Amino acid sequence: MSKKLGLLIATVAFVISSFFVAVNPAAAGTVEVKMGSDSGMLKFEPTEVEISPGDTVKWVNNKLAPHNVVVEGSSKLSHKGLVFSPGETFESTFNEPGEYTYYCEPHRGAGMVGKVIVK
Repeated sequence: MSKKLGLLIATVAFVISSFFVAVNPAAAGTVEVKMGSDSGMLKFEPTEVEISPGDTVKWVNNKLAPHNVVVEGSSKLSHKGLVFSPGETFESTFNEPGEYTYYCEPHRGAGMVGKVIVK
């Protein structure tokens, strides 16, 4: 009987302690945005994304290169270099809440503009 009681106490202690050890913050996520639509339009797809602080936006060159990403008011988040090959990427991690408008420098006049909303 004492072995069963000892095992029961050890099991309860283990379960209770696991609550303190297993509490991890949510992992940051990555959202992909295509540079150039599948149909060949000069736009970001999707045009607007909503993320949490600490999440990353990954822009993937899709069609009709060259493209880049310029985040208004933030040289740190911008990627002014051009990508030419399909599948080339840029990434930026957004740590502060707010709305971030960005554009493709060569195609801004054609309406290639997007927005990241960090909540």
